[in-house]
This record gives sequence, structure tokens and C-alpha cells, in this order.
Amino acid sequence: MKFKKSYIIPLVALTGLFGACDDMFEPAIENNQELSDMYDNPKVAQGLIGQVYSLVGGVYTTSPDVDLATDDAVVNDTYNSWSTMAIGGWKADMNPTSVWNVCYDGIHYCNLFLENVDKVTWFKGDIGIDKMFRDRFRAEAYAYRALFHFKLLQSHAGMVGGTLMGVPIHDRLETEGNYIQTRSTFKECVDFIMNDFNKALEFIPYTFADAEYEDAIPENMRRLVVLNADGSLNRGAYNRVYGVQNKGKIDGKIIAAIKSQLELLCASPAYQSAGTGIDWTIAAKDAAKVLSDAGKTPGNLSPIGYYWYDCTSGADNVESFKRTDYEHTELLWHDFNDGNGRSLEQNCYPPSLYGNGYINPTQNLVDAFPMANGYPITDANSQYDANNPFDNRDKRLAAYILYNGNTIGHENKVISVVMPTSGNSNIDANNQENKKSTRTGYYLKKLLRSTINLTPGSQNALKHIGARIRYTEIFLNYAEAANEAVGPTGTVGDATFSAYDVIKAIRTRAGIDPADPYLESIKSDKDKMRELIRNERRLELCFENHRFWDLRRWQVDLATLNTTAKGVEITENADKSLKYTTKDVETRNYKDYQYYGPIPYSECLKFSELQQNDNWQ
Repeated sequence: MKFKKSYIIPLVALTGLFGACDDMFEPAIENNQELSDMYDNPKVAQGLIGQVYSLVGGVYTTSPDVDLATDDAVVNDTYNSWSTMAIGGWKADMNPTSVWNVCYDGIHYCNLFLENVDKVTWFKGDIGIDKMFRDRFRAEAYAYRALFHFKLLQSHAGMVGGTLMGVPIHDRLETEGNYIQTRSTFKECVDFIMNDFNKALEFIPYTFADAEYEDAIPENMRRLVVLNADGSLNRGAYNRVYGVQNKGKIDGKIIAAIKSQLELLCASPAYQSAGTGIDWTIAAKDAAKVLSDAGKTPGNLSPIGYYWYDCTSGADNVESFKRTDYEHTELLWHDFNDGNGRSLEQNCYPPSLYGNGYINPTQNLVDAFPMANGYPITDANSQYDANNPFDNRDKRLAAYILYNGNTIGHENKVISVVMPTSGNSNIDANNQENKKSTRTGYYLKKLLRSTINLTPGSQNALKHIGARIRYTEIFLNYAEAANEAVGPTGTVGDATFSAYDVIKAIRTRAGIDPADPYLESIKSDKDKMRELIRNERRLELCFENHRFWDLRRWQVDLATLNTTAKGVEITENADKSLKYTTKDVETRNYKDYQYYGPIPYSECLKFSELQQNDNWQ
């Protein structure tokens, strides 16, 4: 990657990002600025770090499309890149998983900011407050630089001649004379990321919040705060720099959660050979700390956690959102995808509700949901009825999957996907004549606002919240790591709960019988608990950009990676009862080297020093 020595700083929309601090950045700058313009104008400098904020959404996507490359979903668009990838088209020059450009752009802006942050006058007239702003923004740049390097590892790390390699570390500004691309090892990248996070934590609070009295200023932040004439901490200065108006930006809580994600990756089978020193015990201990610092236990699991995207009342009312006071009991870090919008529903609602039926969950995913008594549907004790396959199931099934007889939309319309008989029509059924109809017999329901109305002339629009990191994800991180480290019922570090406790709480919230005889029957079996934890992760986090990466870090066997995506065809018997016939819908065709993604082909052409991962062309 090659950058020139002179820079133009494009300002992003700053409204909402900087909130109550706007009064200190006047006059507002509307045009592109030269780098030197930022030194006496903090608004321009914040425009630079604002570029970083704007790129985060490109790496923490909450789009359901990624699951199209797994056994959880297919798409009714034959030109979709994720579908093309899944059926054998994944190449170094056709890689929808790539975050190379967005991450290195973000890293470049971080380095450009870090190189110039000390030259900026952040607050005129008070050198103490000026330093506080400088320290905070520097910390944010370190944190985001670490985040971008982590996401590059997830997408592009891989084996090169038997060594697990990472990506090129960019720890300084790339210029005309400094752009040779050589890869660091996976371990070197992890060490660099952790070091950046630790530097950030020296100057950033656990969470951005106003201190209503002096003792409310966090103890680890007091050394940074300017003093009043009487020697007391200047609470007003603290609130100006670290107050609630900054909520949503990266803070100590978010950093700890991202570290948990990285540590789970490092401890997983696909990355254990890197020698990072991070094992299951460390991953479990640090995940538990994220939860304990937030006051989270399995006993107070958010009751609305599994349908966080469609909460419409009380403190979780998405319509009443204000960035500075919005709080969600399930979401550790979130964004809002399209403001007041309906594009996701237009893509995914069935055609009878004026949608395009774009994403179709598979029979594979539907079958993964257990019965309400906790047993898998394949277990003899499950009481599963193949003639009534959706009865008495885990209630996440009805929340996430639009199946035959389920409801959706502002009028709770019952959706039928029964194949039409001669002379009849059913635009929601899985027939091949209507390109908007489902290919699997199912439509997506998760992530959609249930009260959206797409009827022409009566359309409405609602807020759409995106989960960058959920507390339930961190609970599942802990459960997986703790089970591997000490078994199903052991505890790690200061945690007062086990993997078993976490899974029981998540399943109870999903409507599983609290007695949960299946869970009780496997609570002493580490291998069976591993299978259950992985399945709970599949269900709870479906369509949130996890399964594709989970299957690879687990190094599941190639046959599992290539499980055929299945669907159901529903027809009427002579007595009007329904017949359910499972069918193959789409094959998966991954190769044994595709547990790791490629380095972009174009980058390897540009830089001879940049080694490609084994077997990628």
C-alpha cells in the first residue's frame, strides 16, 4: 500500500459523533482540508479520526449475507458473491470476506492521526484540558488500529509453508519510501494488537459517562484530570472530555470484549499452532472479566436478549433512541444501520408482503433448533413429530425463521409456503417460476422489524439496531473456553459460573424446559457439551456474521464444511394434511486449504515480498 506525503483530509459527518463537544469546534469546516490545517483547528483533526469511525462499520457488519456461505442459508439471487463463493468460486481475486482495503485505510488514518496528534491545539486557554483531549484521542487511535489489525487476521491470516502467518503490521505512516509489504507471523500480530490495546487502556475509561460528583470519576482516570484551584478534581473538565456524549465510541469495555474475541480465535484449533501463549484458560478468564465488570451473570441474562433487534417497549424502545442516553441490556456495542429505514425488510420479507424473499434459511438450520423439552429432534426422547415439525420447538425458531404458518409484518400475516395445486397460485411457495419465492421453504425473520409495513401507499420506516458485540456472545465465548479448559461444570478465574450454567441460562431464556433433561444428561461429558455449545452458538448468533468464521476456527472436517444446504417442499395430501419432503438445494464446495482466507491477488501482484497463503491462486 502506497501513500503520498501530502494529504487531504475529507471530513465525515460529525453530528452525533461528537455531541455536546461541538461548541469547542467552531467554525465548522465544510471543505477538504490540508493536513497542516488541523494543527490550529481541532474540528479538522476530529474529521481525521472521524474517517476512522466511519470505517468501523465495514468490519463489524451485521449483514445476514455472510451466512449465505454456510449451511445456514441460500439466496434467490444467482449472482450473489457469497453464494458464488460457497459453491466453489472462492478465489484470491473473488473474495467477499476480504477486509484488506477497509482495514488498511483505517490503519492509515490512525497512523496519520497518531503522527500529528501532538501538534494539534485541542483546547485553547487550558493546557490541562488540552492534554486530556490529546490523551483520549490518541488512545482511540491506538484502539482502532488494533481492531483493524485483528479483523485483518481473522480474514487473511493463514499457513505459508507450514507457518501460521499474519498480515503486514503497519505501525507507522506509510510514505513513498516506506511501503514494502512483508507479513509478520500470527503471533507477532497478536502481540502488536494486544500492545496497542494496552496503550489505549492507559488513557480511556471503562465507559463514557458523566461524573455527577468527584468520587464518580473512575479511579484509573483521576491521574489524567486537571485540578481545581482547591486541589479537587475538575469534574466539568472530565465530563467535557470523557462524558456521556461520547457513548458509542470505543472504550475500555469494548476493548475488553474485542480482546475476548481475539483470544477465542487464538485458543481455537485452527490457530493454536501459532504459539501466542493464549490458551483456553486465558480466553475463559478474560471473557469472565468482561462479564463481571459489566455486572453480568447467567442469573441476570437479558430477557430480551435473543430478540434484541425487535424490542419495542420501555428502555429498549428503538424508536426513542438518543445516542447519549440509549442503553440496551443485551448489546455491549451497537450501531444503527439505516436510521429510519425498511431496506432490510424490502429485501427479506416474502413477496406477498411486497418483499423480495432474498435470504432463505435452510432446513439444516431449522433442524438444529431443539424441542422445547431440550432434546435435539434426532433424539428418541424429543417427541418430535415430522408431520407437525414446528410444534413445541425452541422459541427462537419462531423468532428467527419464517416457516409455514408463522407470522410476520404489521398485521401478523400468516405465511403459507405450501406448493400450489393445479390452477392455484401461491407467490410465497418455493416454486421456481417466481424468482422472489423461497428456495428452501423458509424466509428470514431475524434482524427484521416485525411491524414494518411495505404496502404501497402505507409504508412505514423504523430504526434498525446492529449488534457489533452482544453480551450473549461473550457468555458463549466463556462457555466454549471454560468447557475446553476445565470441563462443563468447572469455573475459571474469578468466575462464579460454569459453561453448564451459561448454556442452561441461554436455553431457559429460549423457552427450553428449565429442567432441561438433555442438558442434565451431558453435563459431565466435555465432548457432548462442546457439541451443544457450538450448536447454541449457531442458533443464538445466526445471521450475525459468526458461523462462517466459527466453522473455520474450529477446523471442522471438510465434509461438515461442505454440508449440502437443504430445504423443504410442502404439499397437501388428499385429506388436506401436509406432507413435508426434504430436498437438496445447493451444494457447498470448499477446499482443504480454505479454512484460511487469501491475501488479495492484486496485493500479491503489487508487492513481490507479500507471500500468499498456501494453495491460493
